[in-house]
Amino acid sequence: QLQLVESGGGLVQPGGSLRLSCVASGFTLDDYAVGWFRQAPGKEREGVSCIITGPGSANYADSVKGRFAISRDTAKNTVYLQMSSLKPEDTAVYYCAANRGLNHCSGDVWRDQIRYAAWGQGAQVTVSS
Repeated sequence: QLQLVESGGGLVQPGGSLRLSCVASGFTLDDYAVGWFRQAPGKEREGVSCIITGPGSANYADSVKGRFAISRDTAKNTVYLQMSSLKPEDTAVYYCAANRGLNHCSGDVWRDQIRYAAWGQGAQVTVSS
């Protein structure tokens, strides 16, 4: 059974940092593209970042470029999302998801949520003073 569990969310002041973790069980995360998505109150869920082993290995939404960094630890079967210079508009529930059929993160195809077979339960990130 494919299972993803996010952790690391919380309350942070504007300008602060958080690191989200996405741990996989039941499958090897390296065989999949992993996306981070978020859903703010009253808004649709949107793509934040994508990572895959190999060329076209990472991509970001314009709203987080230069502030967020995605990475993976193969030994821990984990993908991270390091979030810095956080803004109130980053407040959302953050989800990680795994997609075996995606072999690159270039362009916009990684944002297509239907392609992702496994989803975590979400981690709340609140940016507020």
